[in-house]
Amino acid sequence: MPKARINAQLDAPQIDVLVDLGHPLLNRVFDGFVKVGGVGALHAASQDTYRFLAQEETNKKSLEKMVQRMGKEAVQWGLVAGVYSGMSYGMQEARGVHDWKNALLGGALTGAALSLTESNPSHDRIVRGAITGGAIATAAEFLRNIT
Repeated sequence: MPKARINAQLDAPQIDVLVDLGHPLLNRVFDGFVKVGGVGALHAASQDTYRFLAQEETNKKSLEKMVQRMGKEAVQWGLVAGVYSGMSYGMQEARGVHDWKNALLGGALTGAALSLTESNPSHDRIVRGAITGGAIATAAEFLRNIT
């Protein structure tokens, strides 16, 4: 049975953390979740910091709300990255081809999953999220391949 290993490397301006979970799919999902989830937490923290500076008032309740929001956004952003990277990698391995179709399916499933994290998900919102996620991921894949 493979053992989990952690390897951290700090090179300015890049931080790279490698966690070996024993399978490339799990490694990609976890790596995307952690890295982009951290960005989501920083995003929430920066927005709330600006709000604190603009209001010139900070109390325990507002700090608690900030921490809750940071956690929620970290999970949402991490979910997006983990689902997308896992789906696109899984499609690439299953089909044996790296192309826009992998990005389309990965983006569609990611958009649908993100829609499910809303407070009141409806069928319409989930479908719109899937269409938007697929369109954005496919466009990003086309732009990435333009040379």
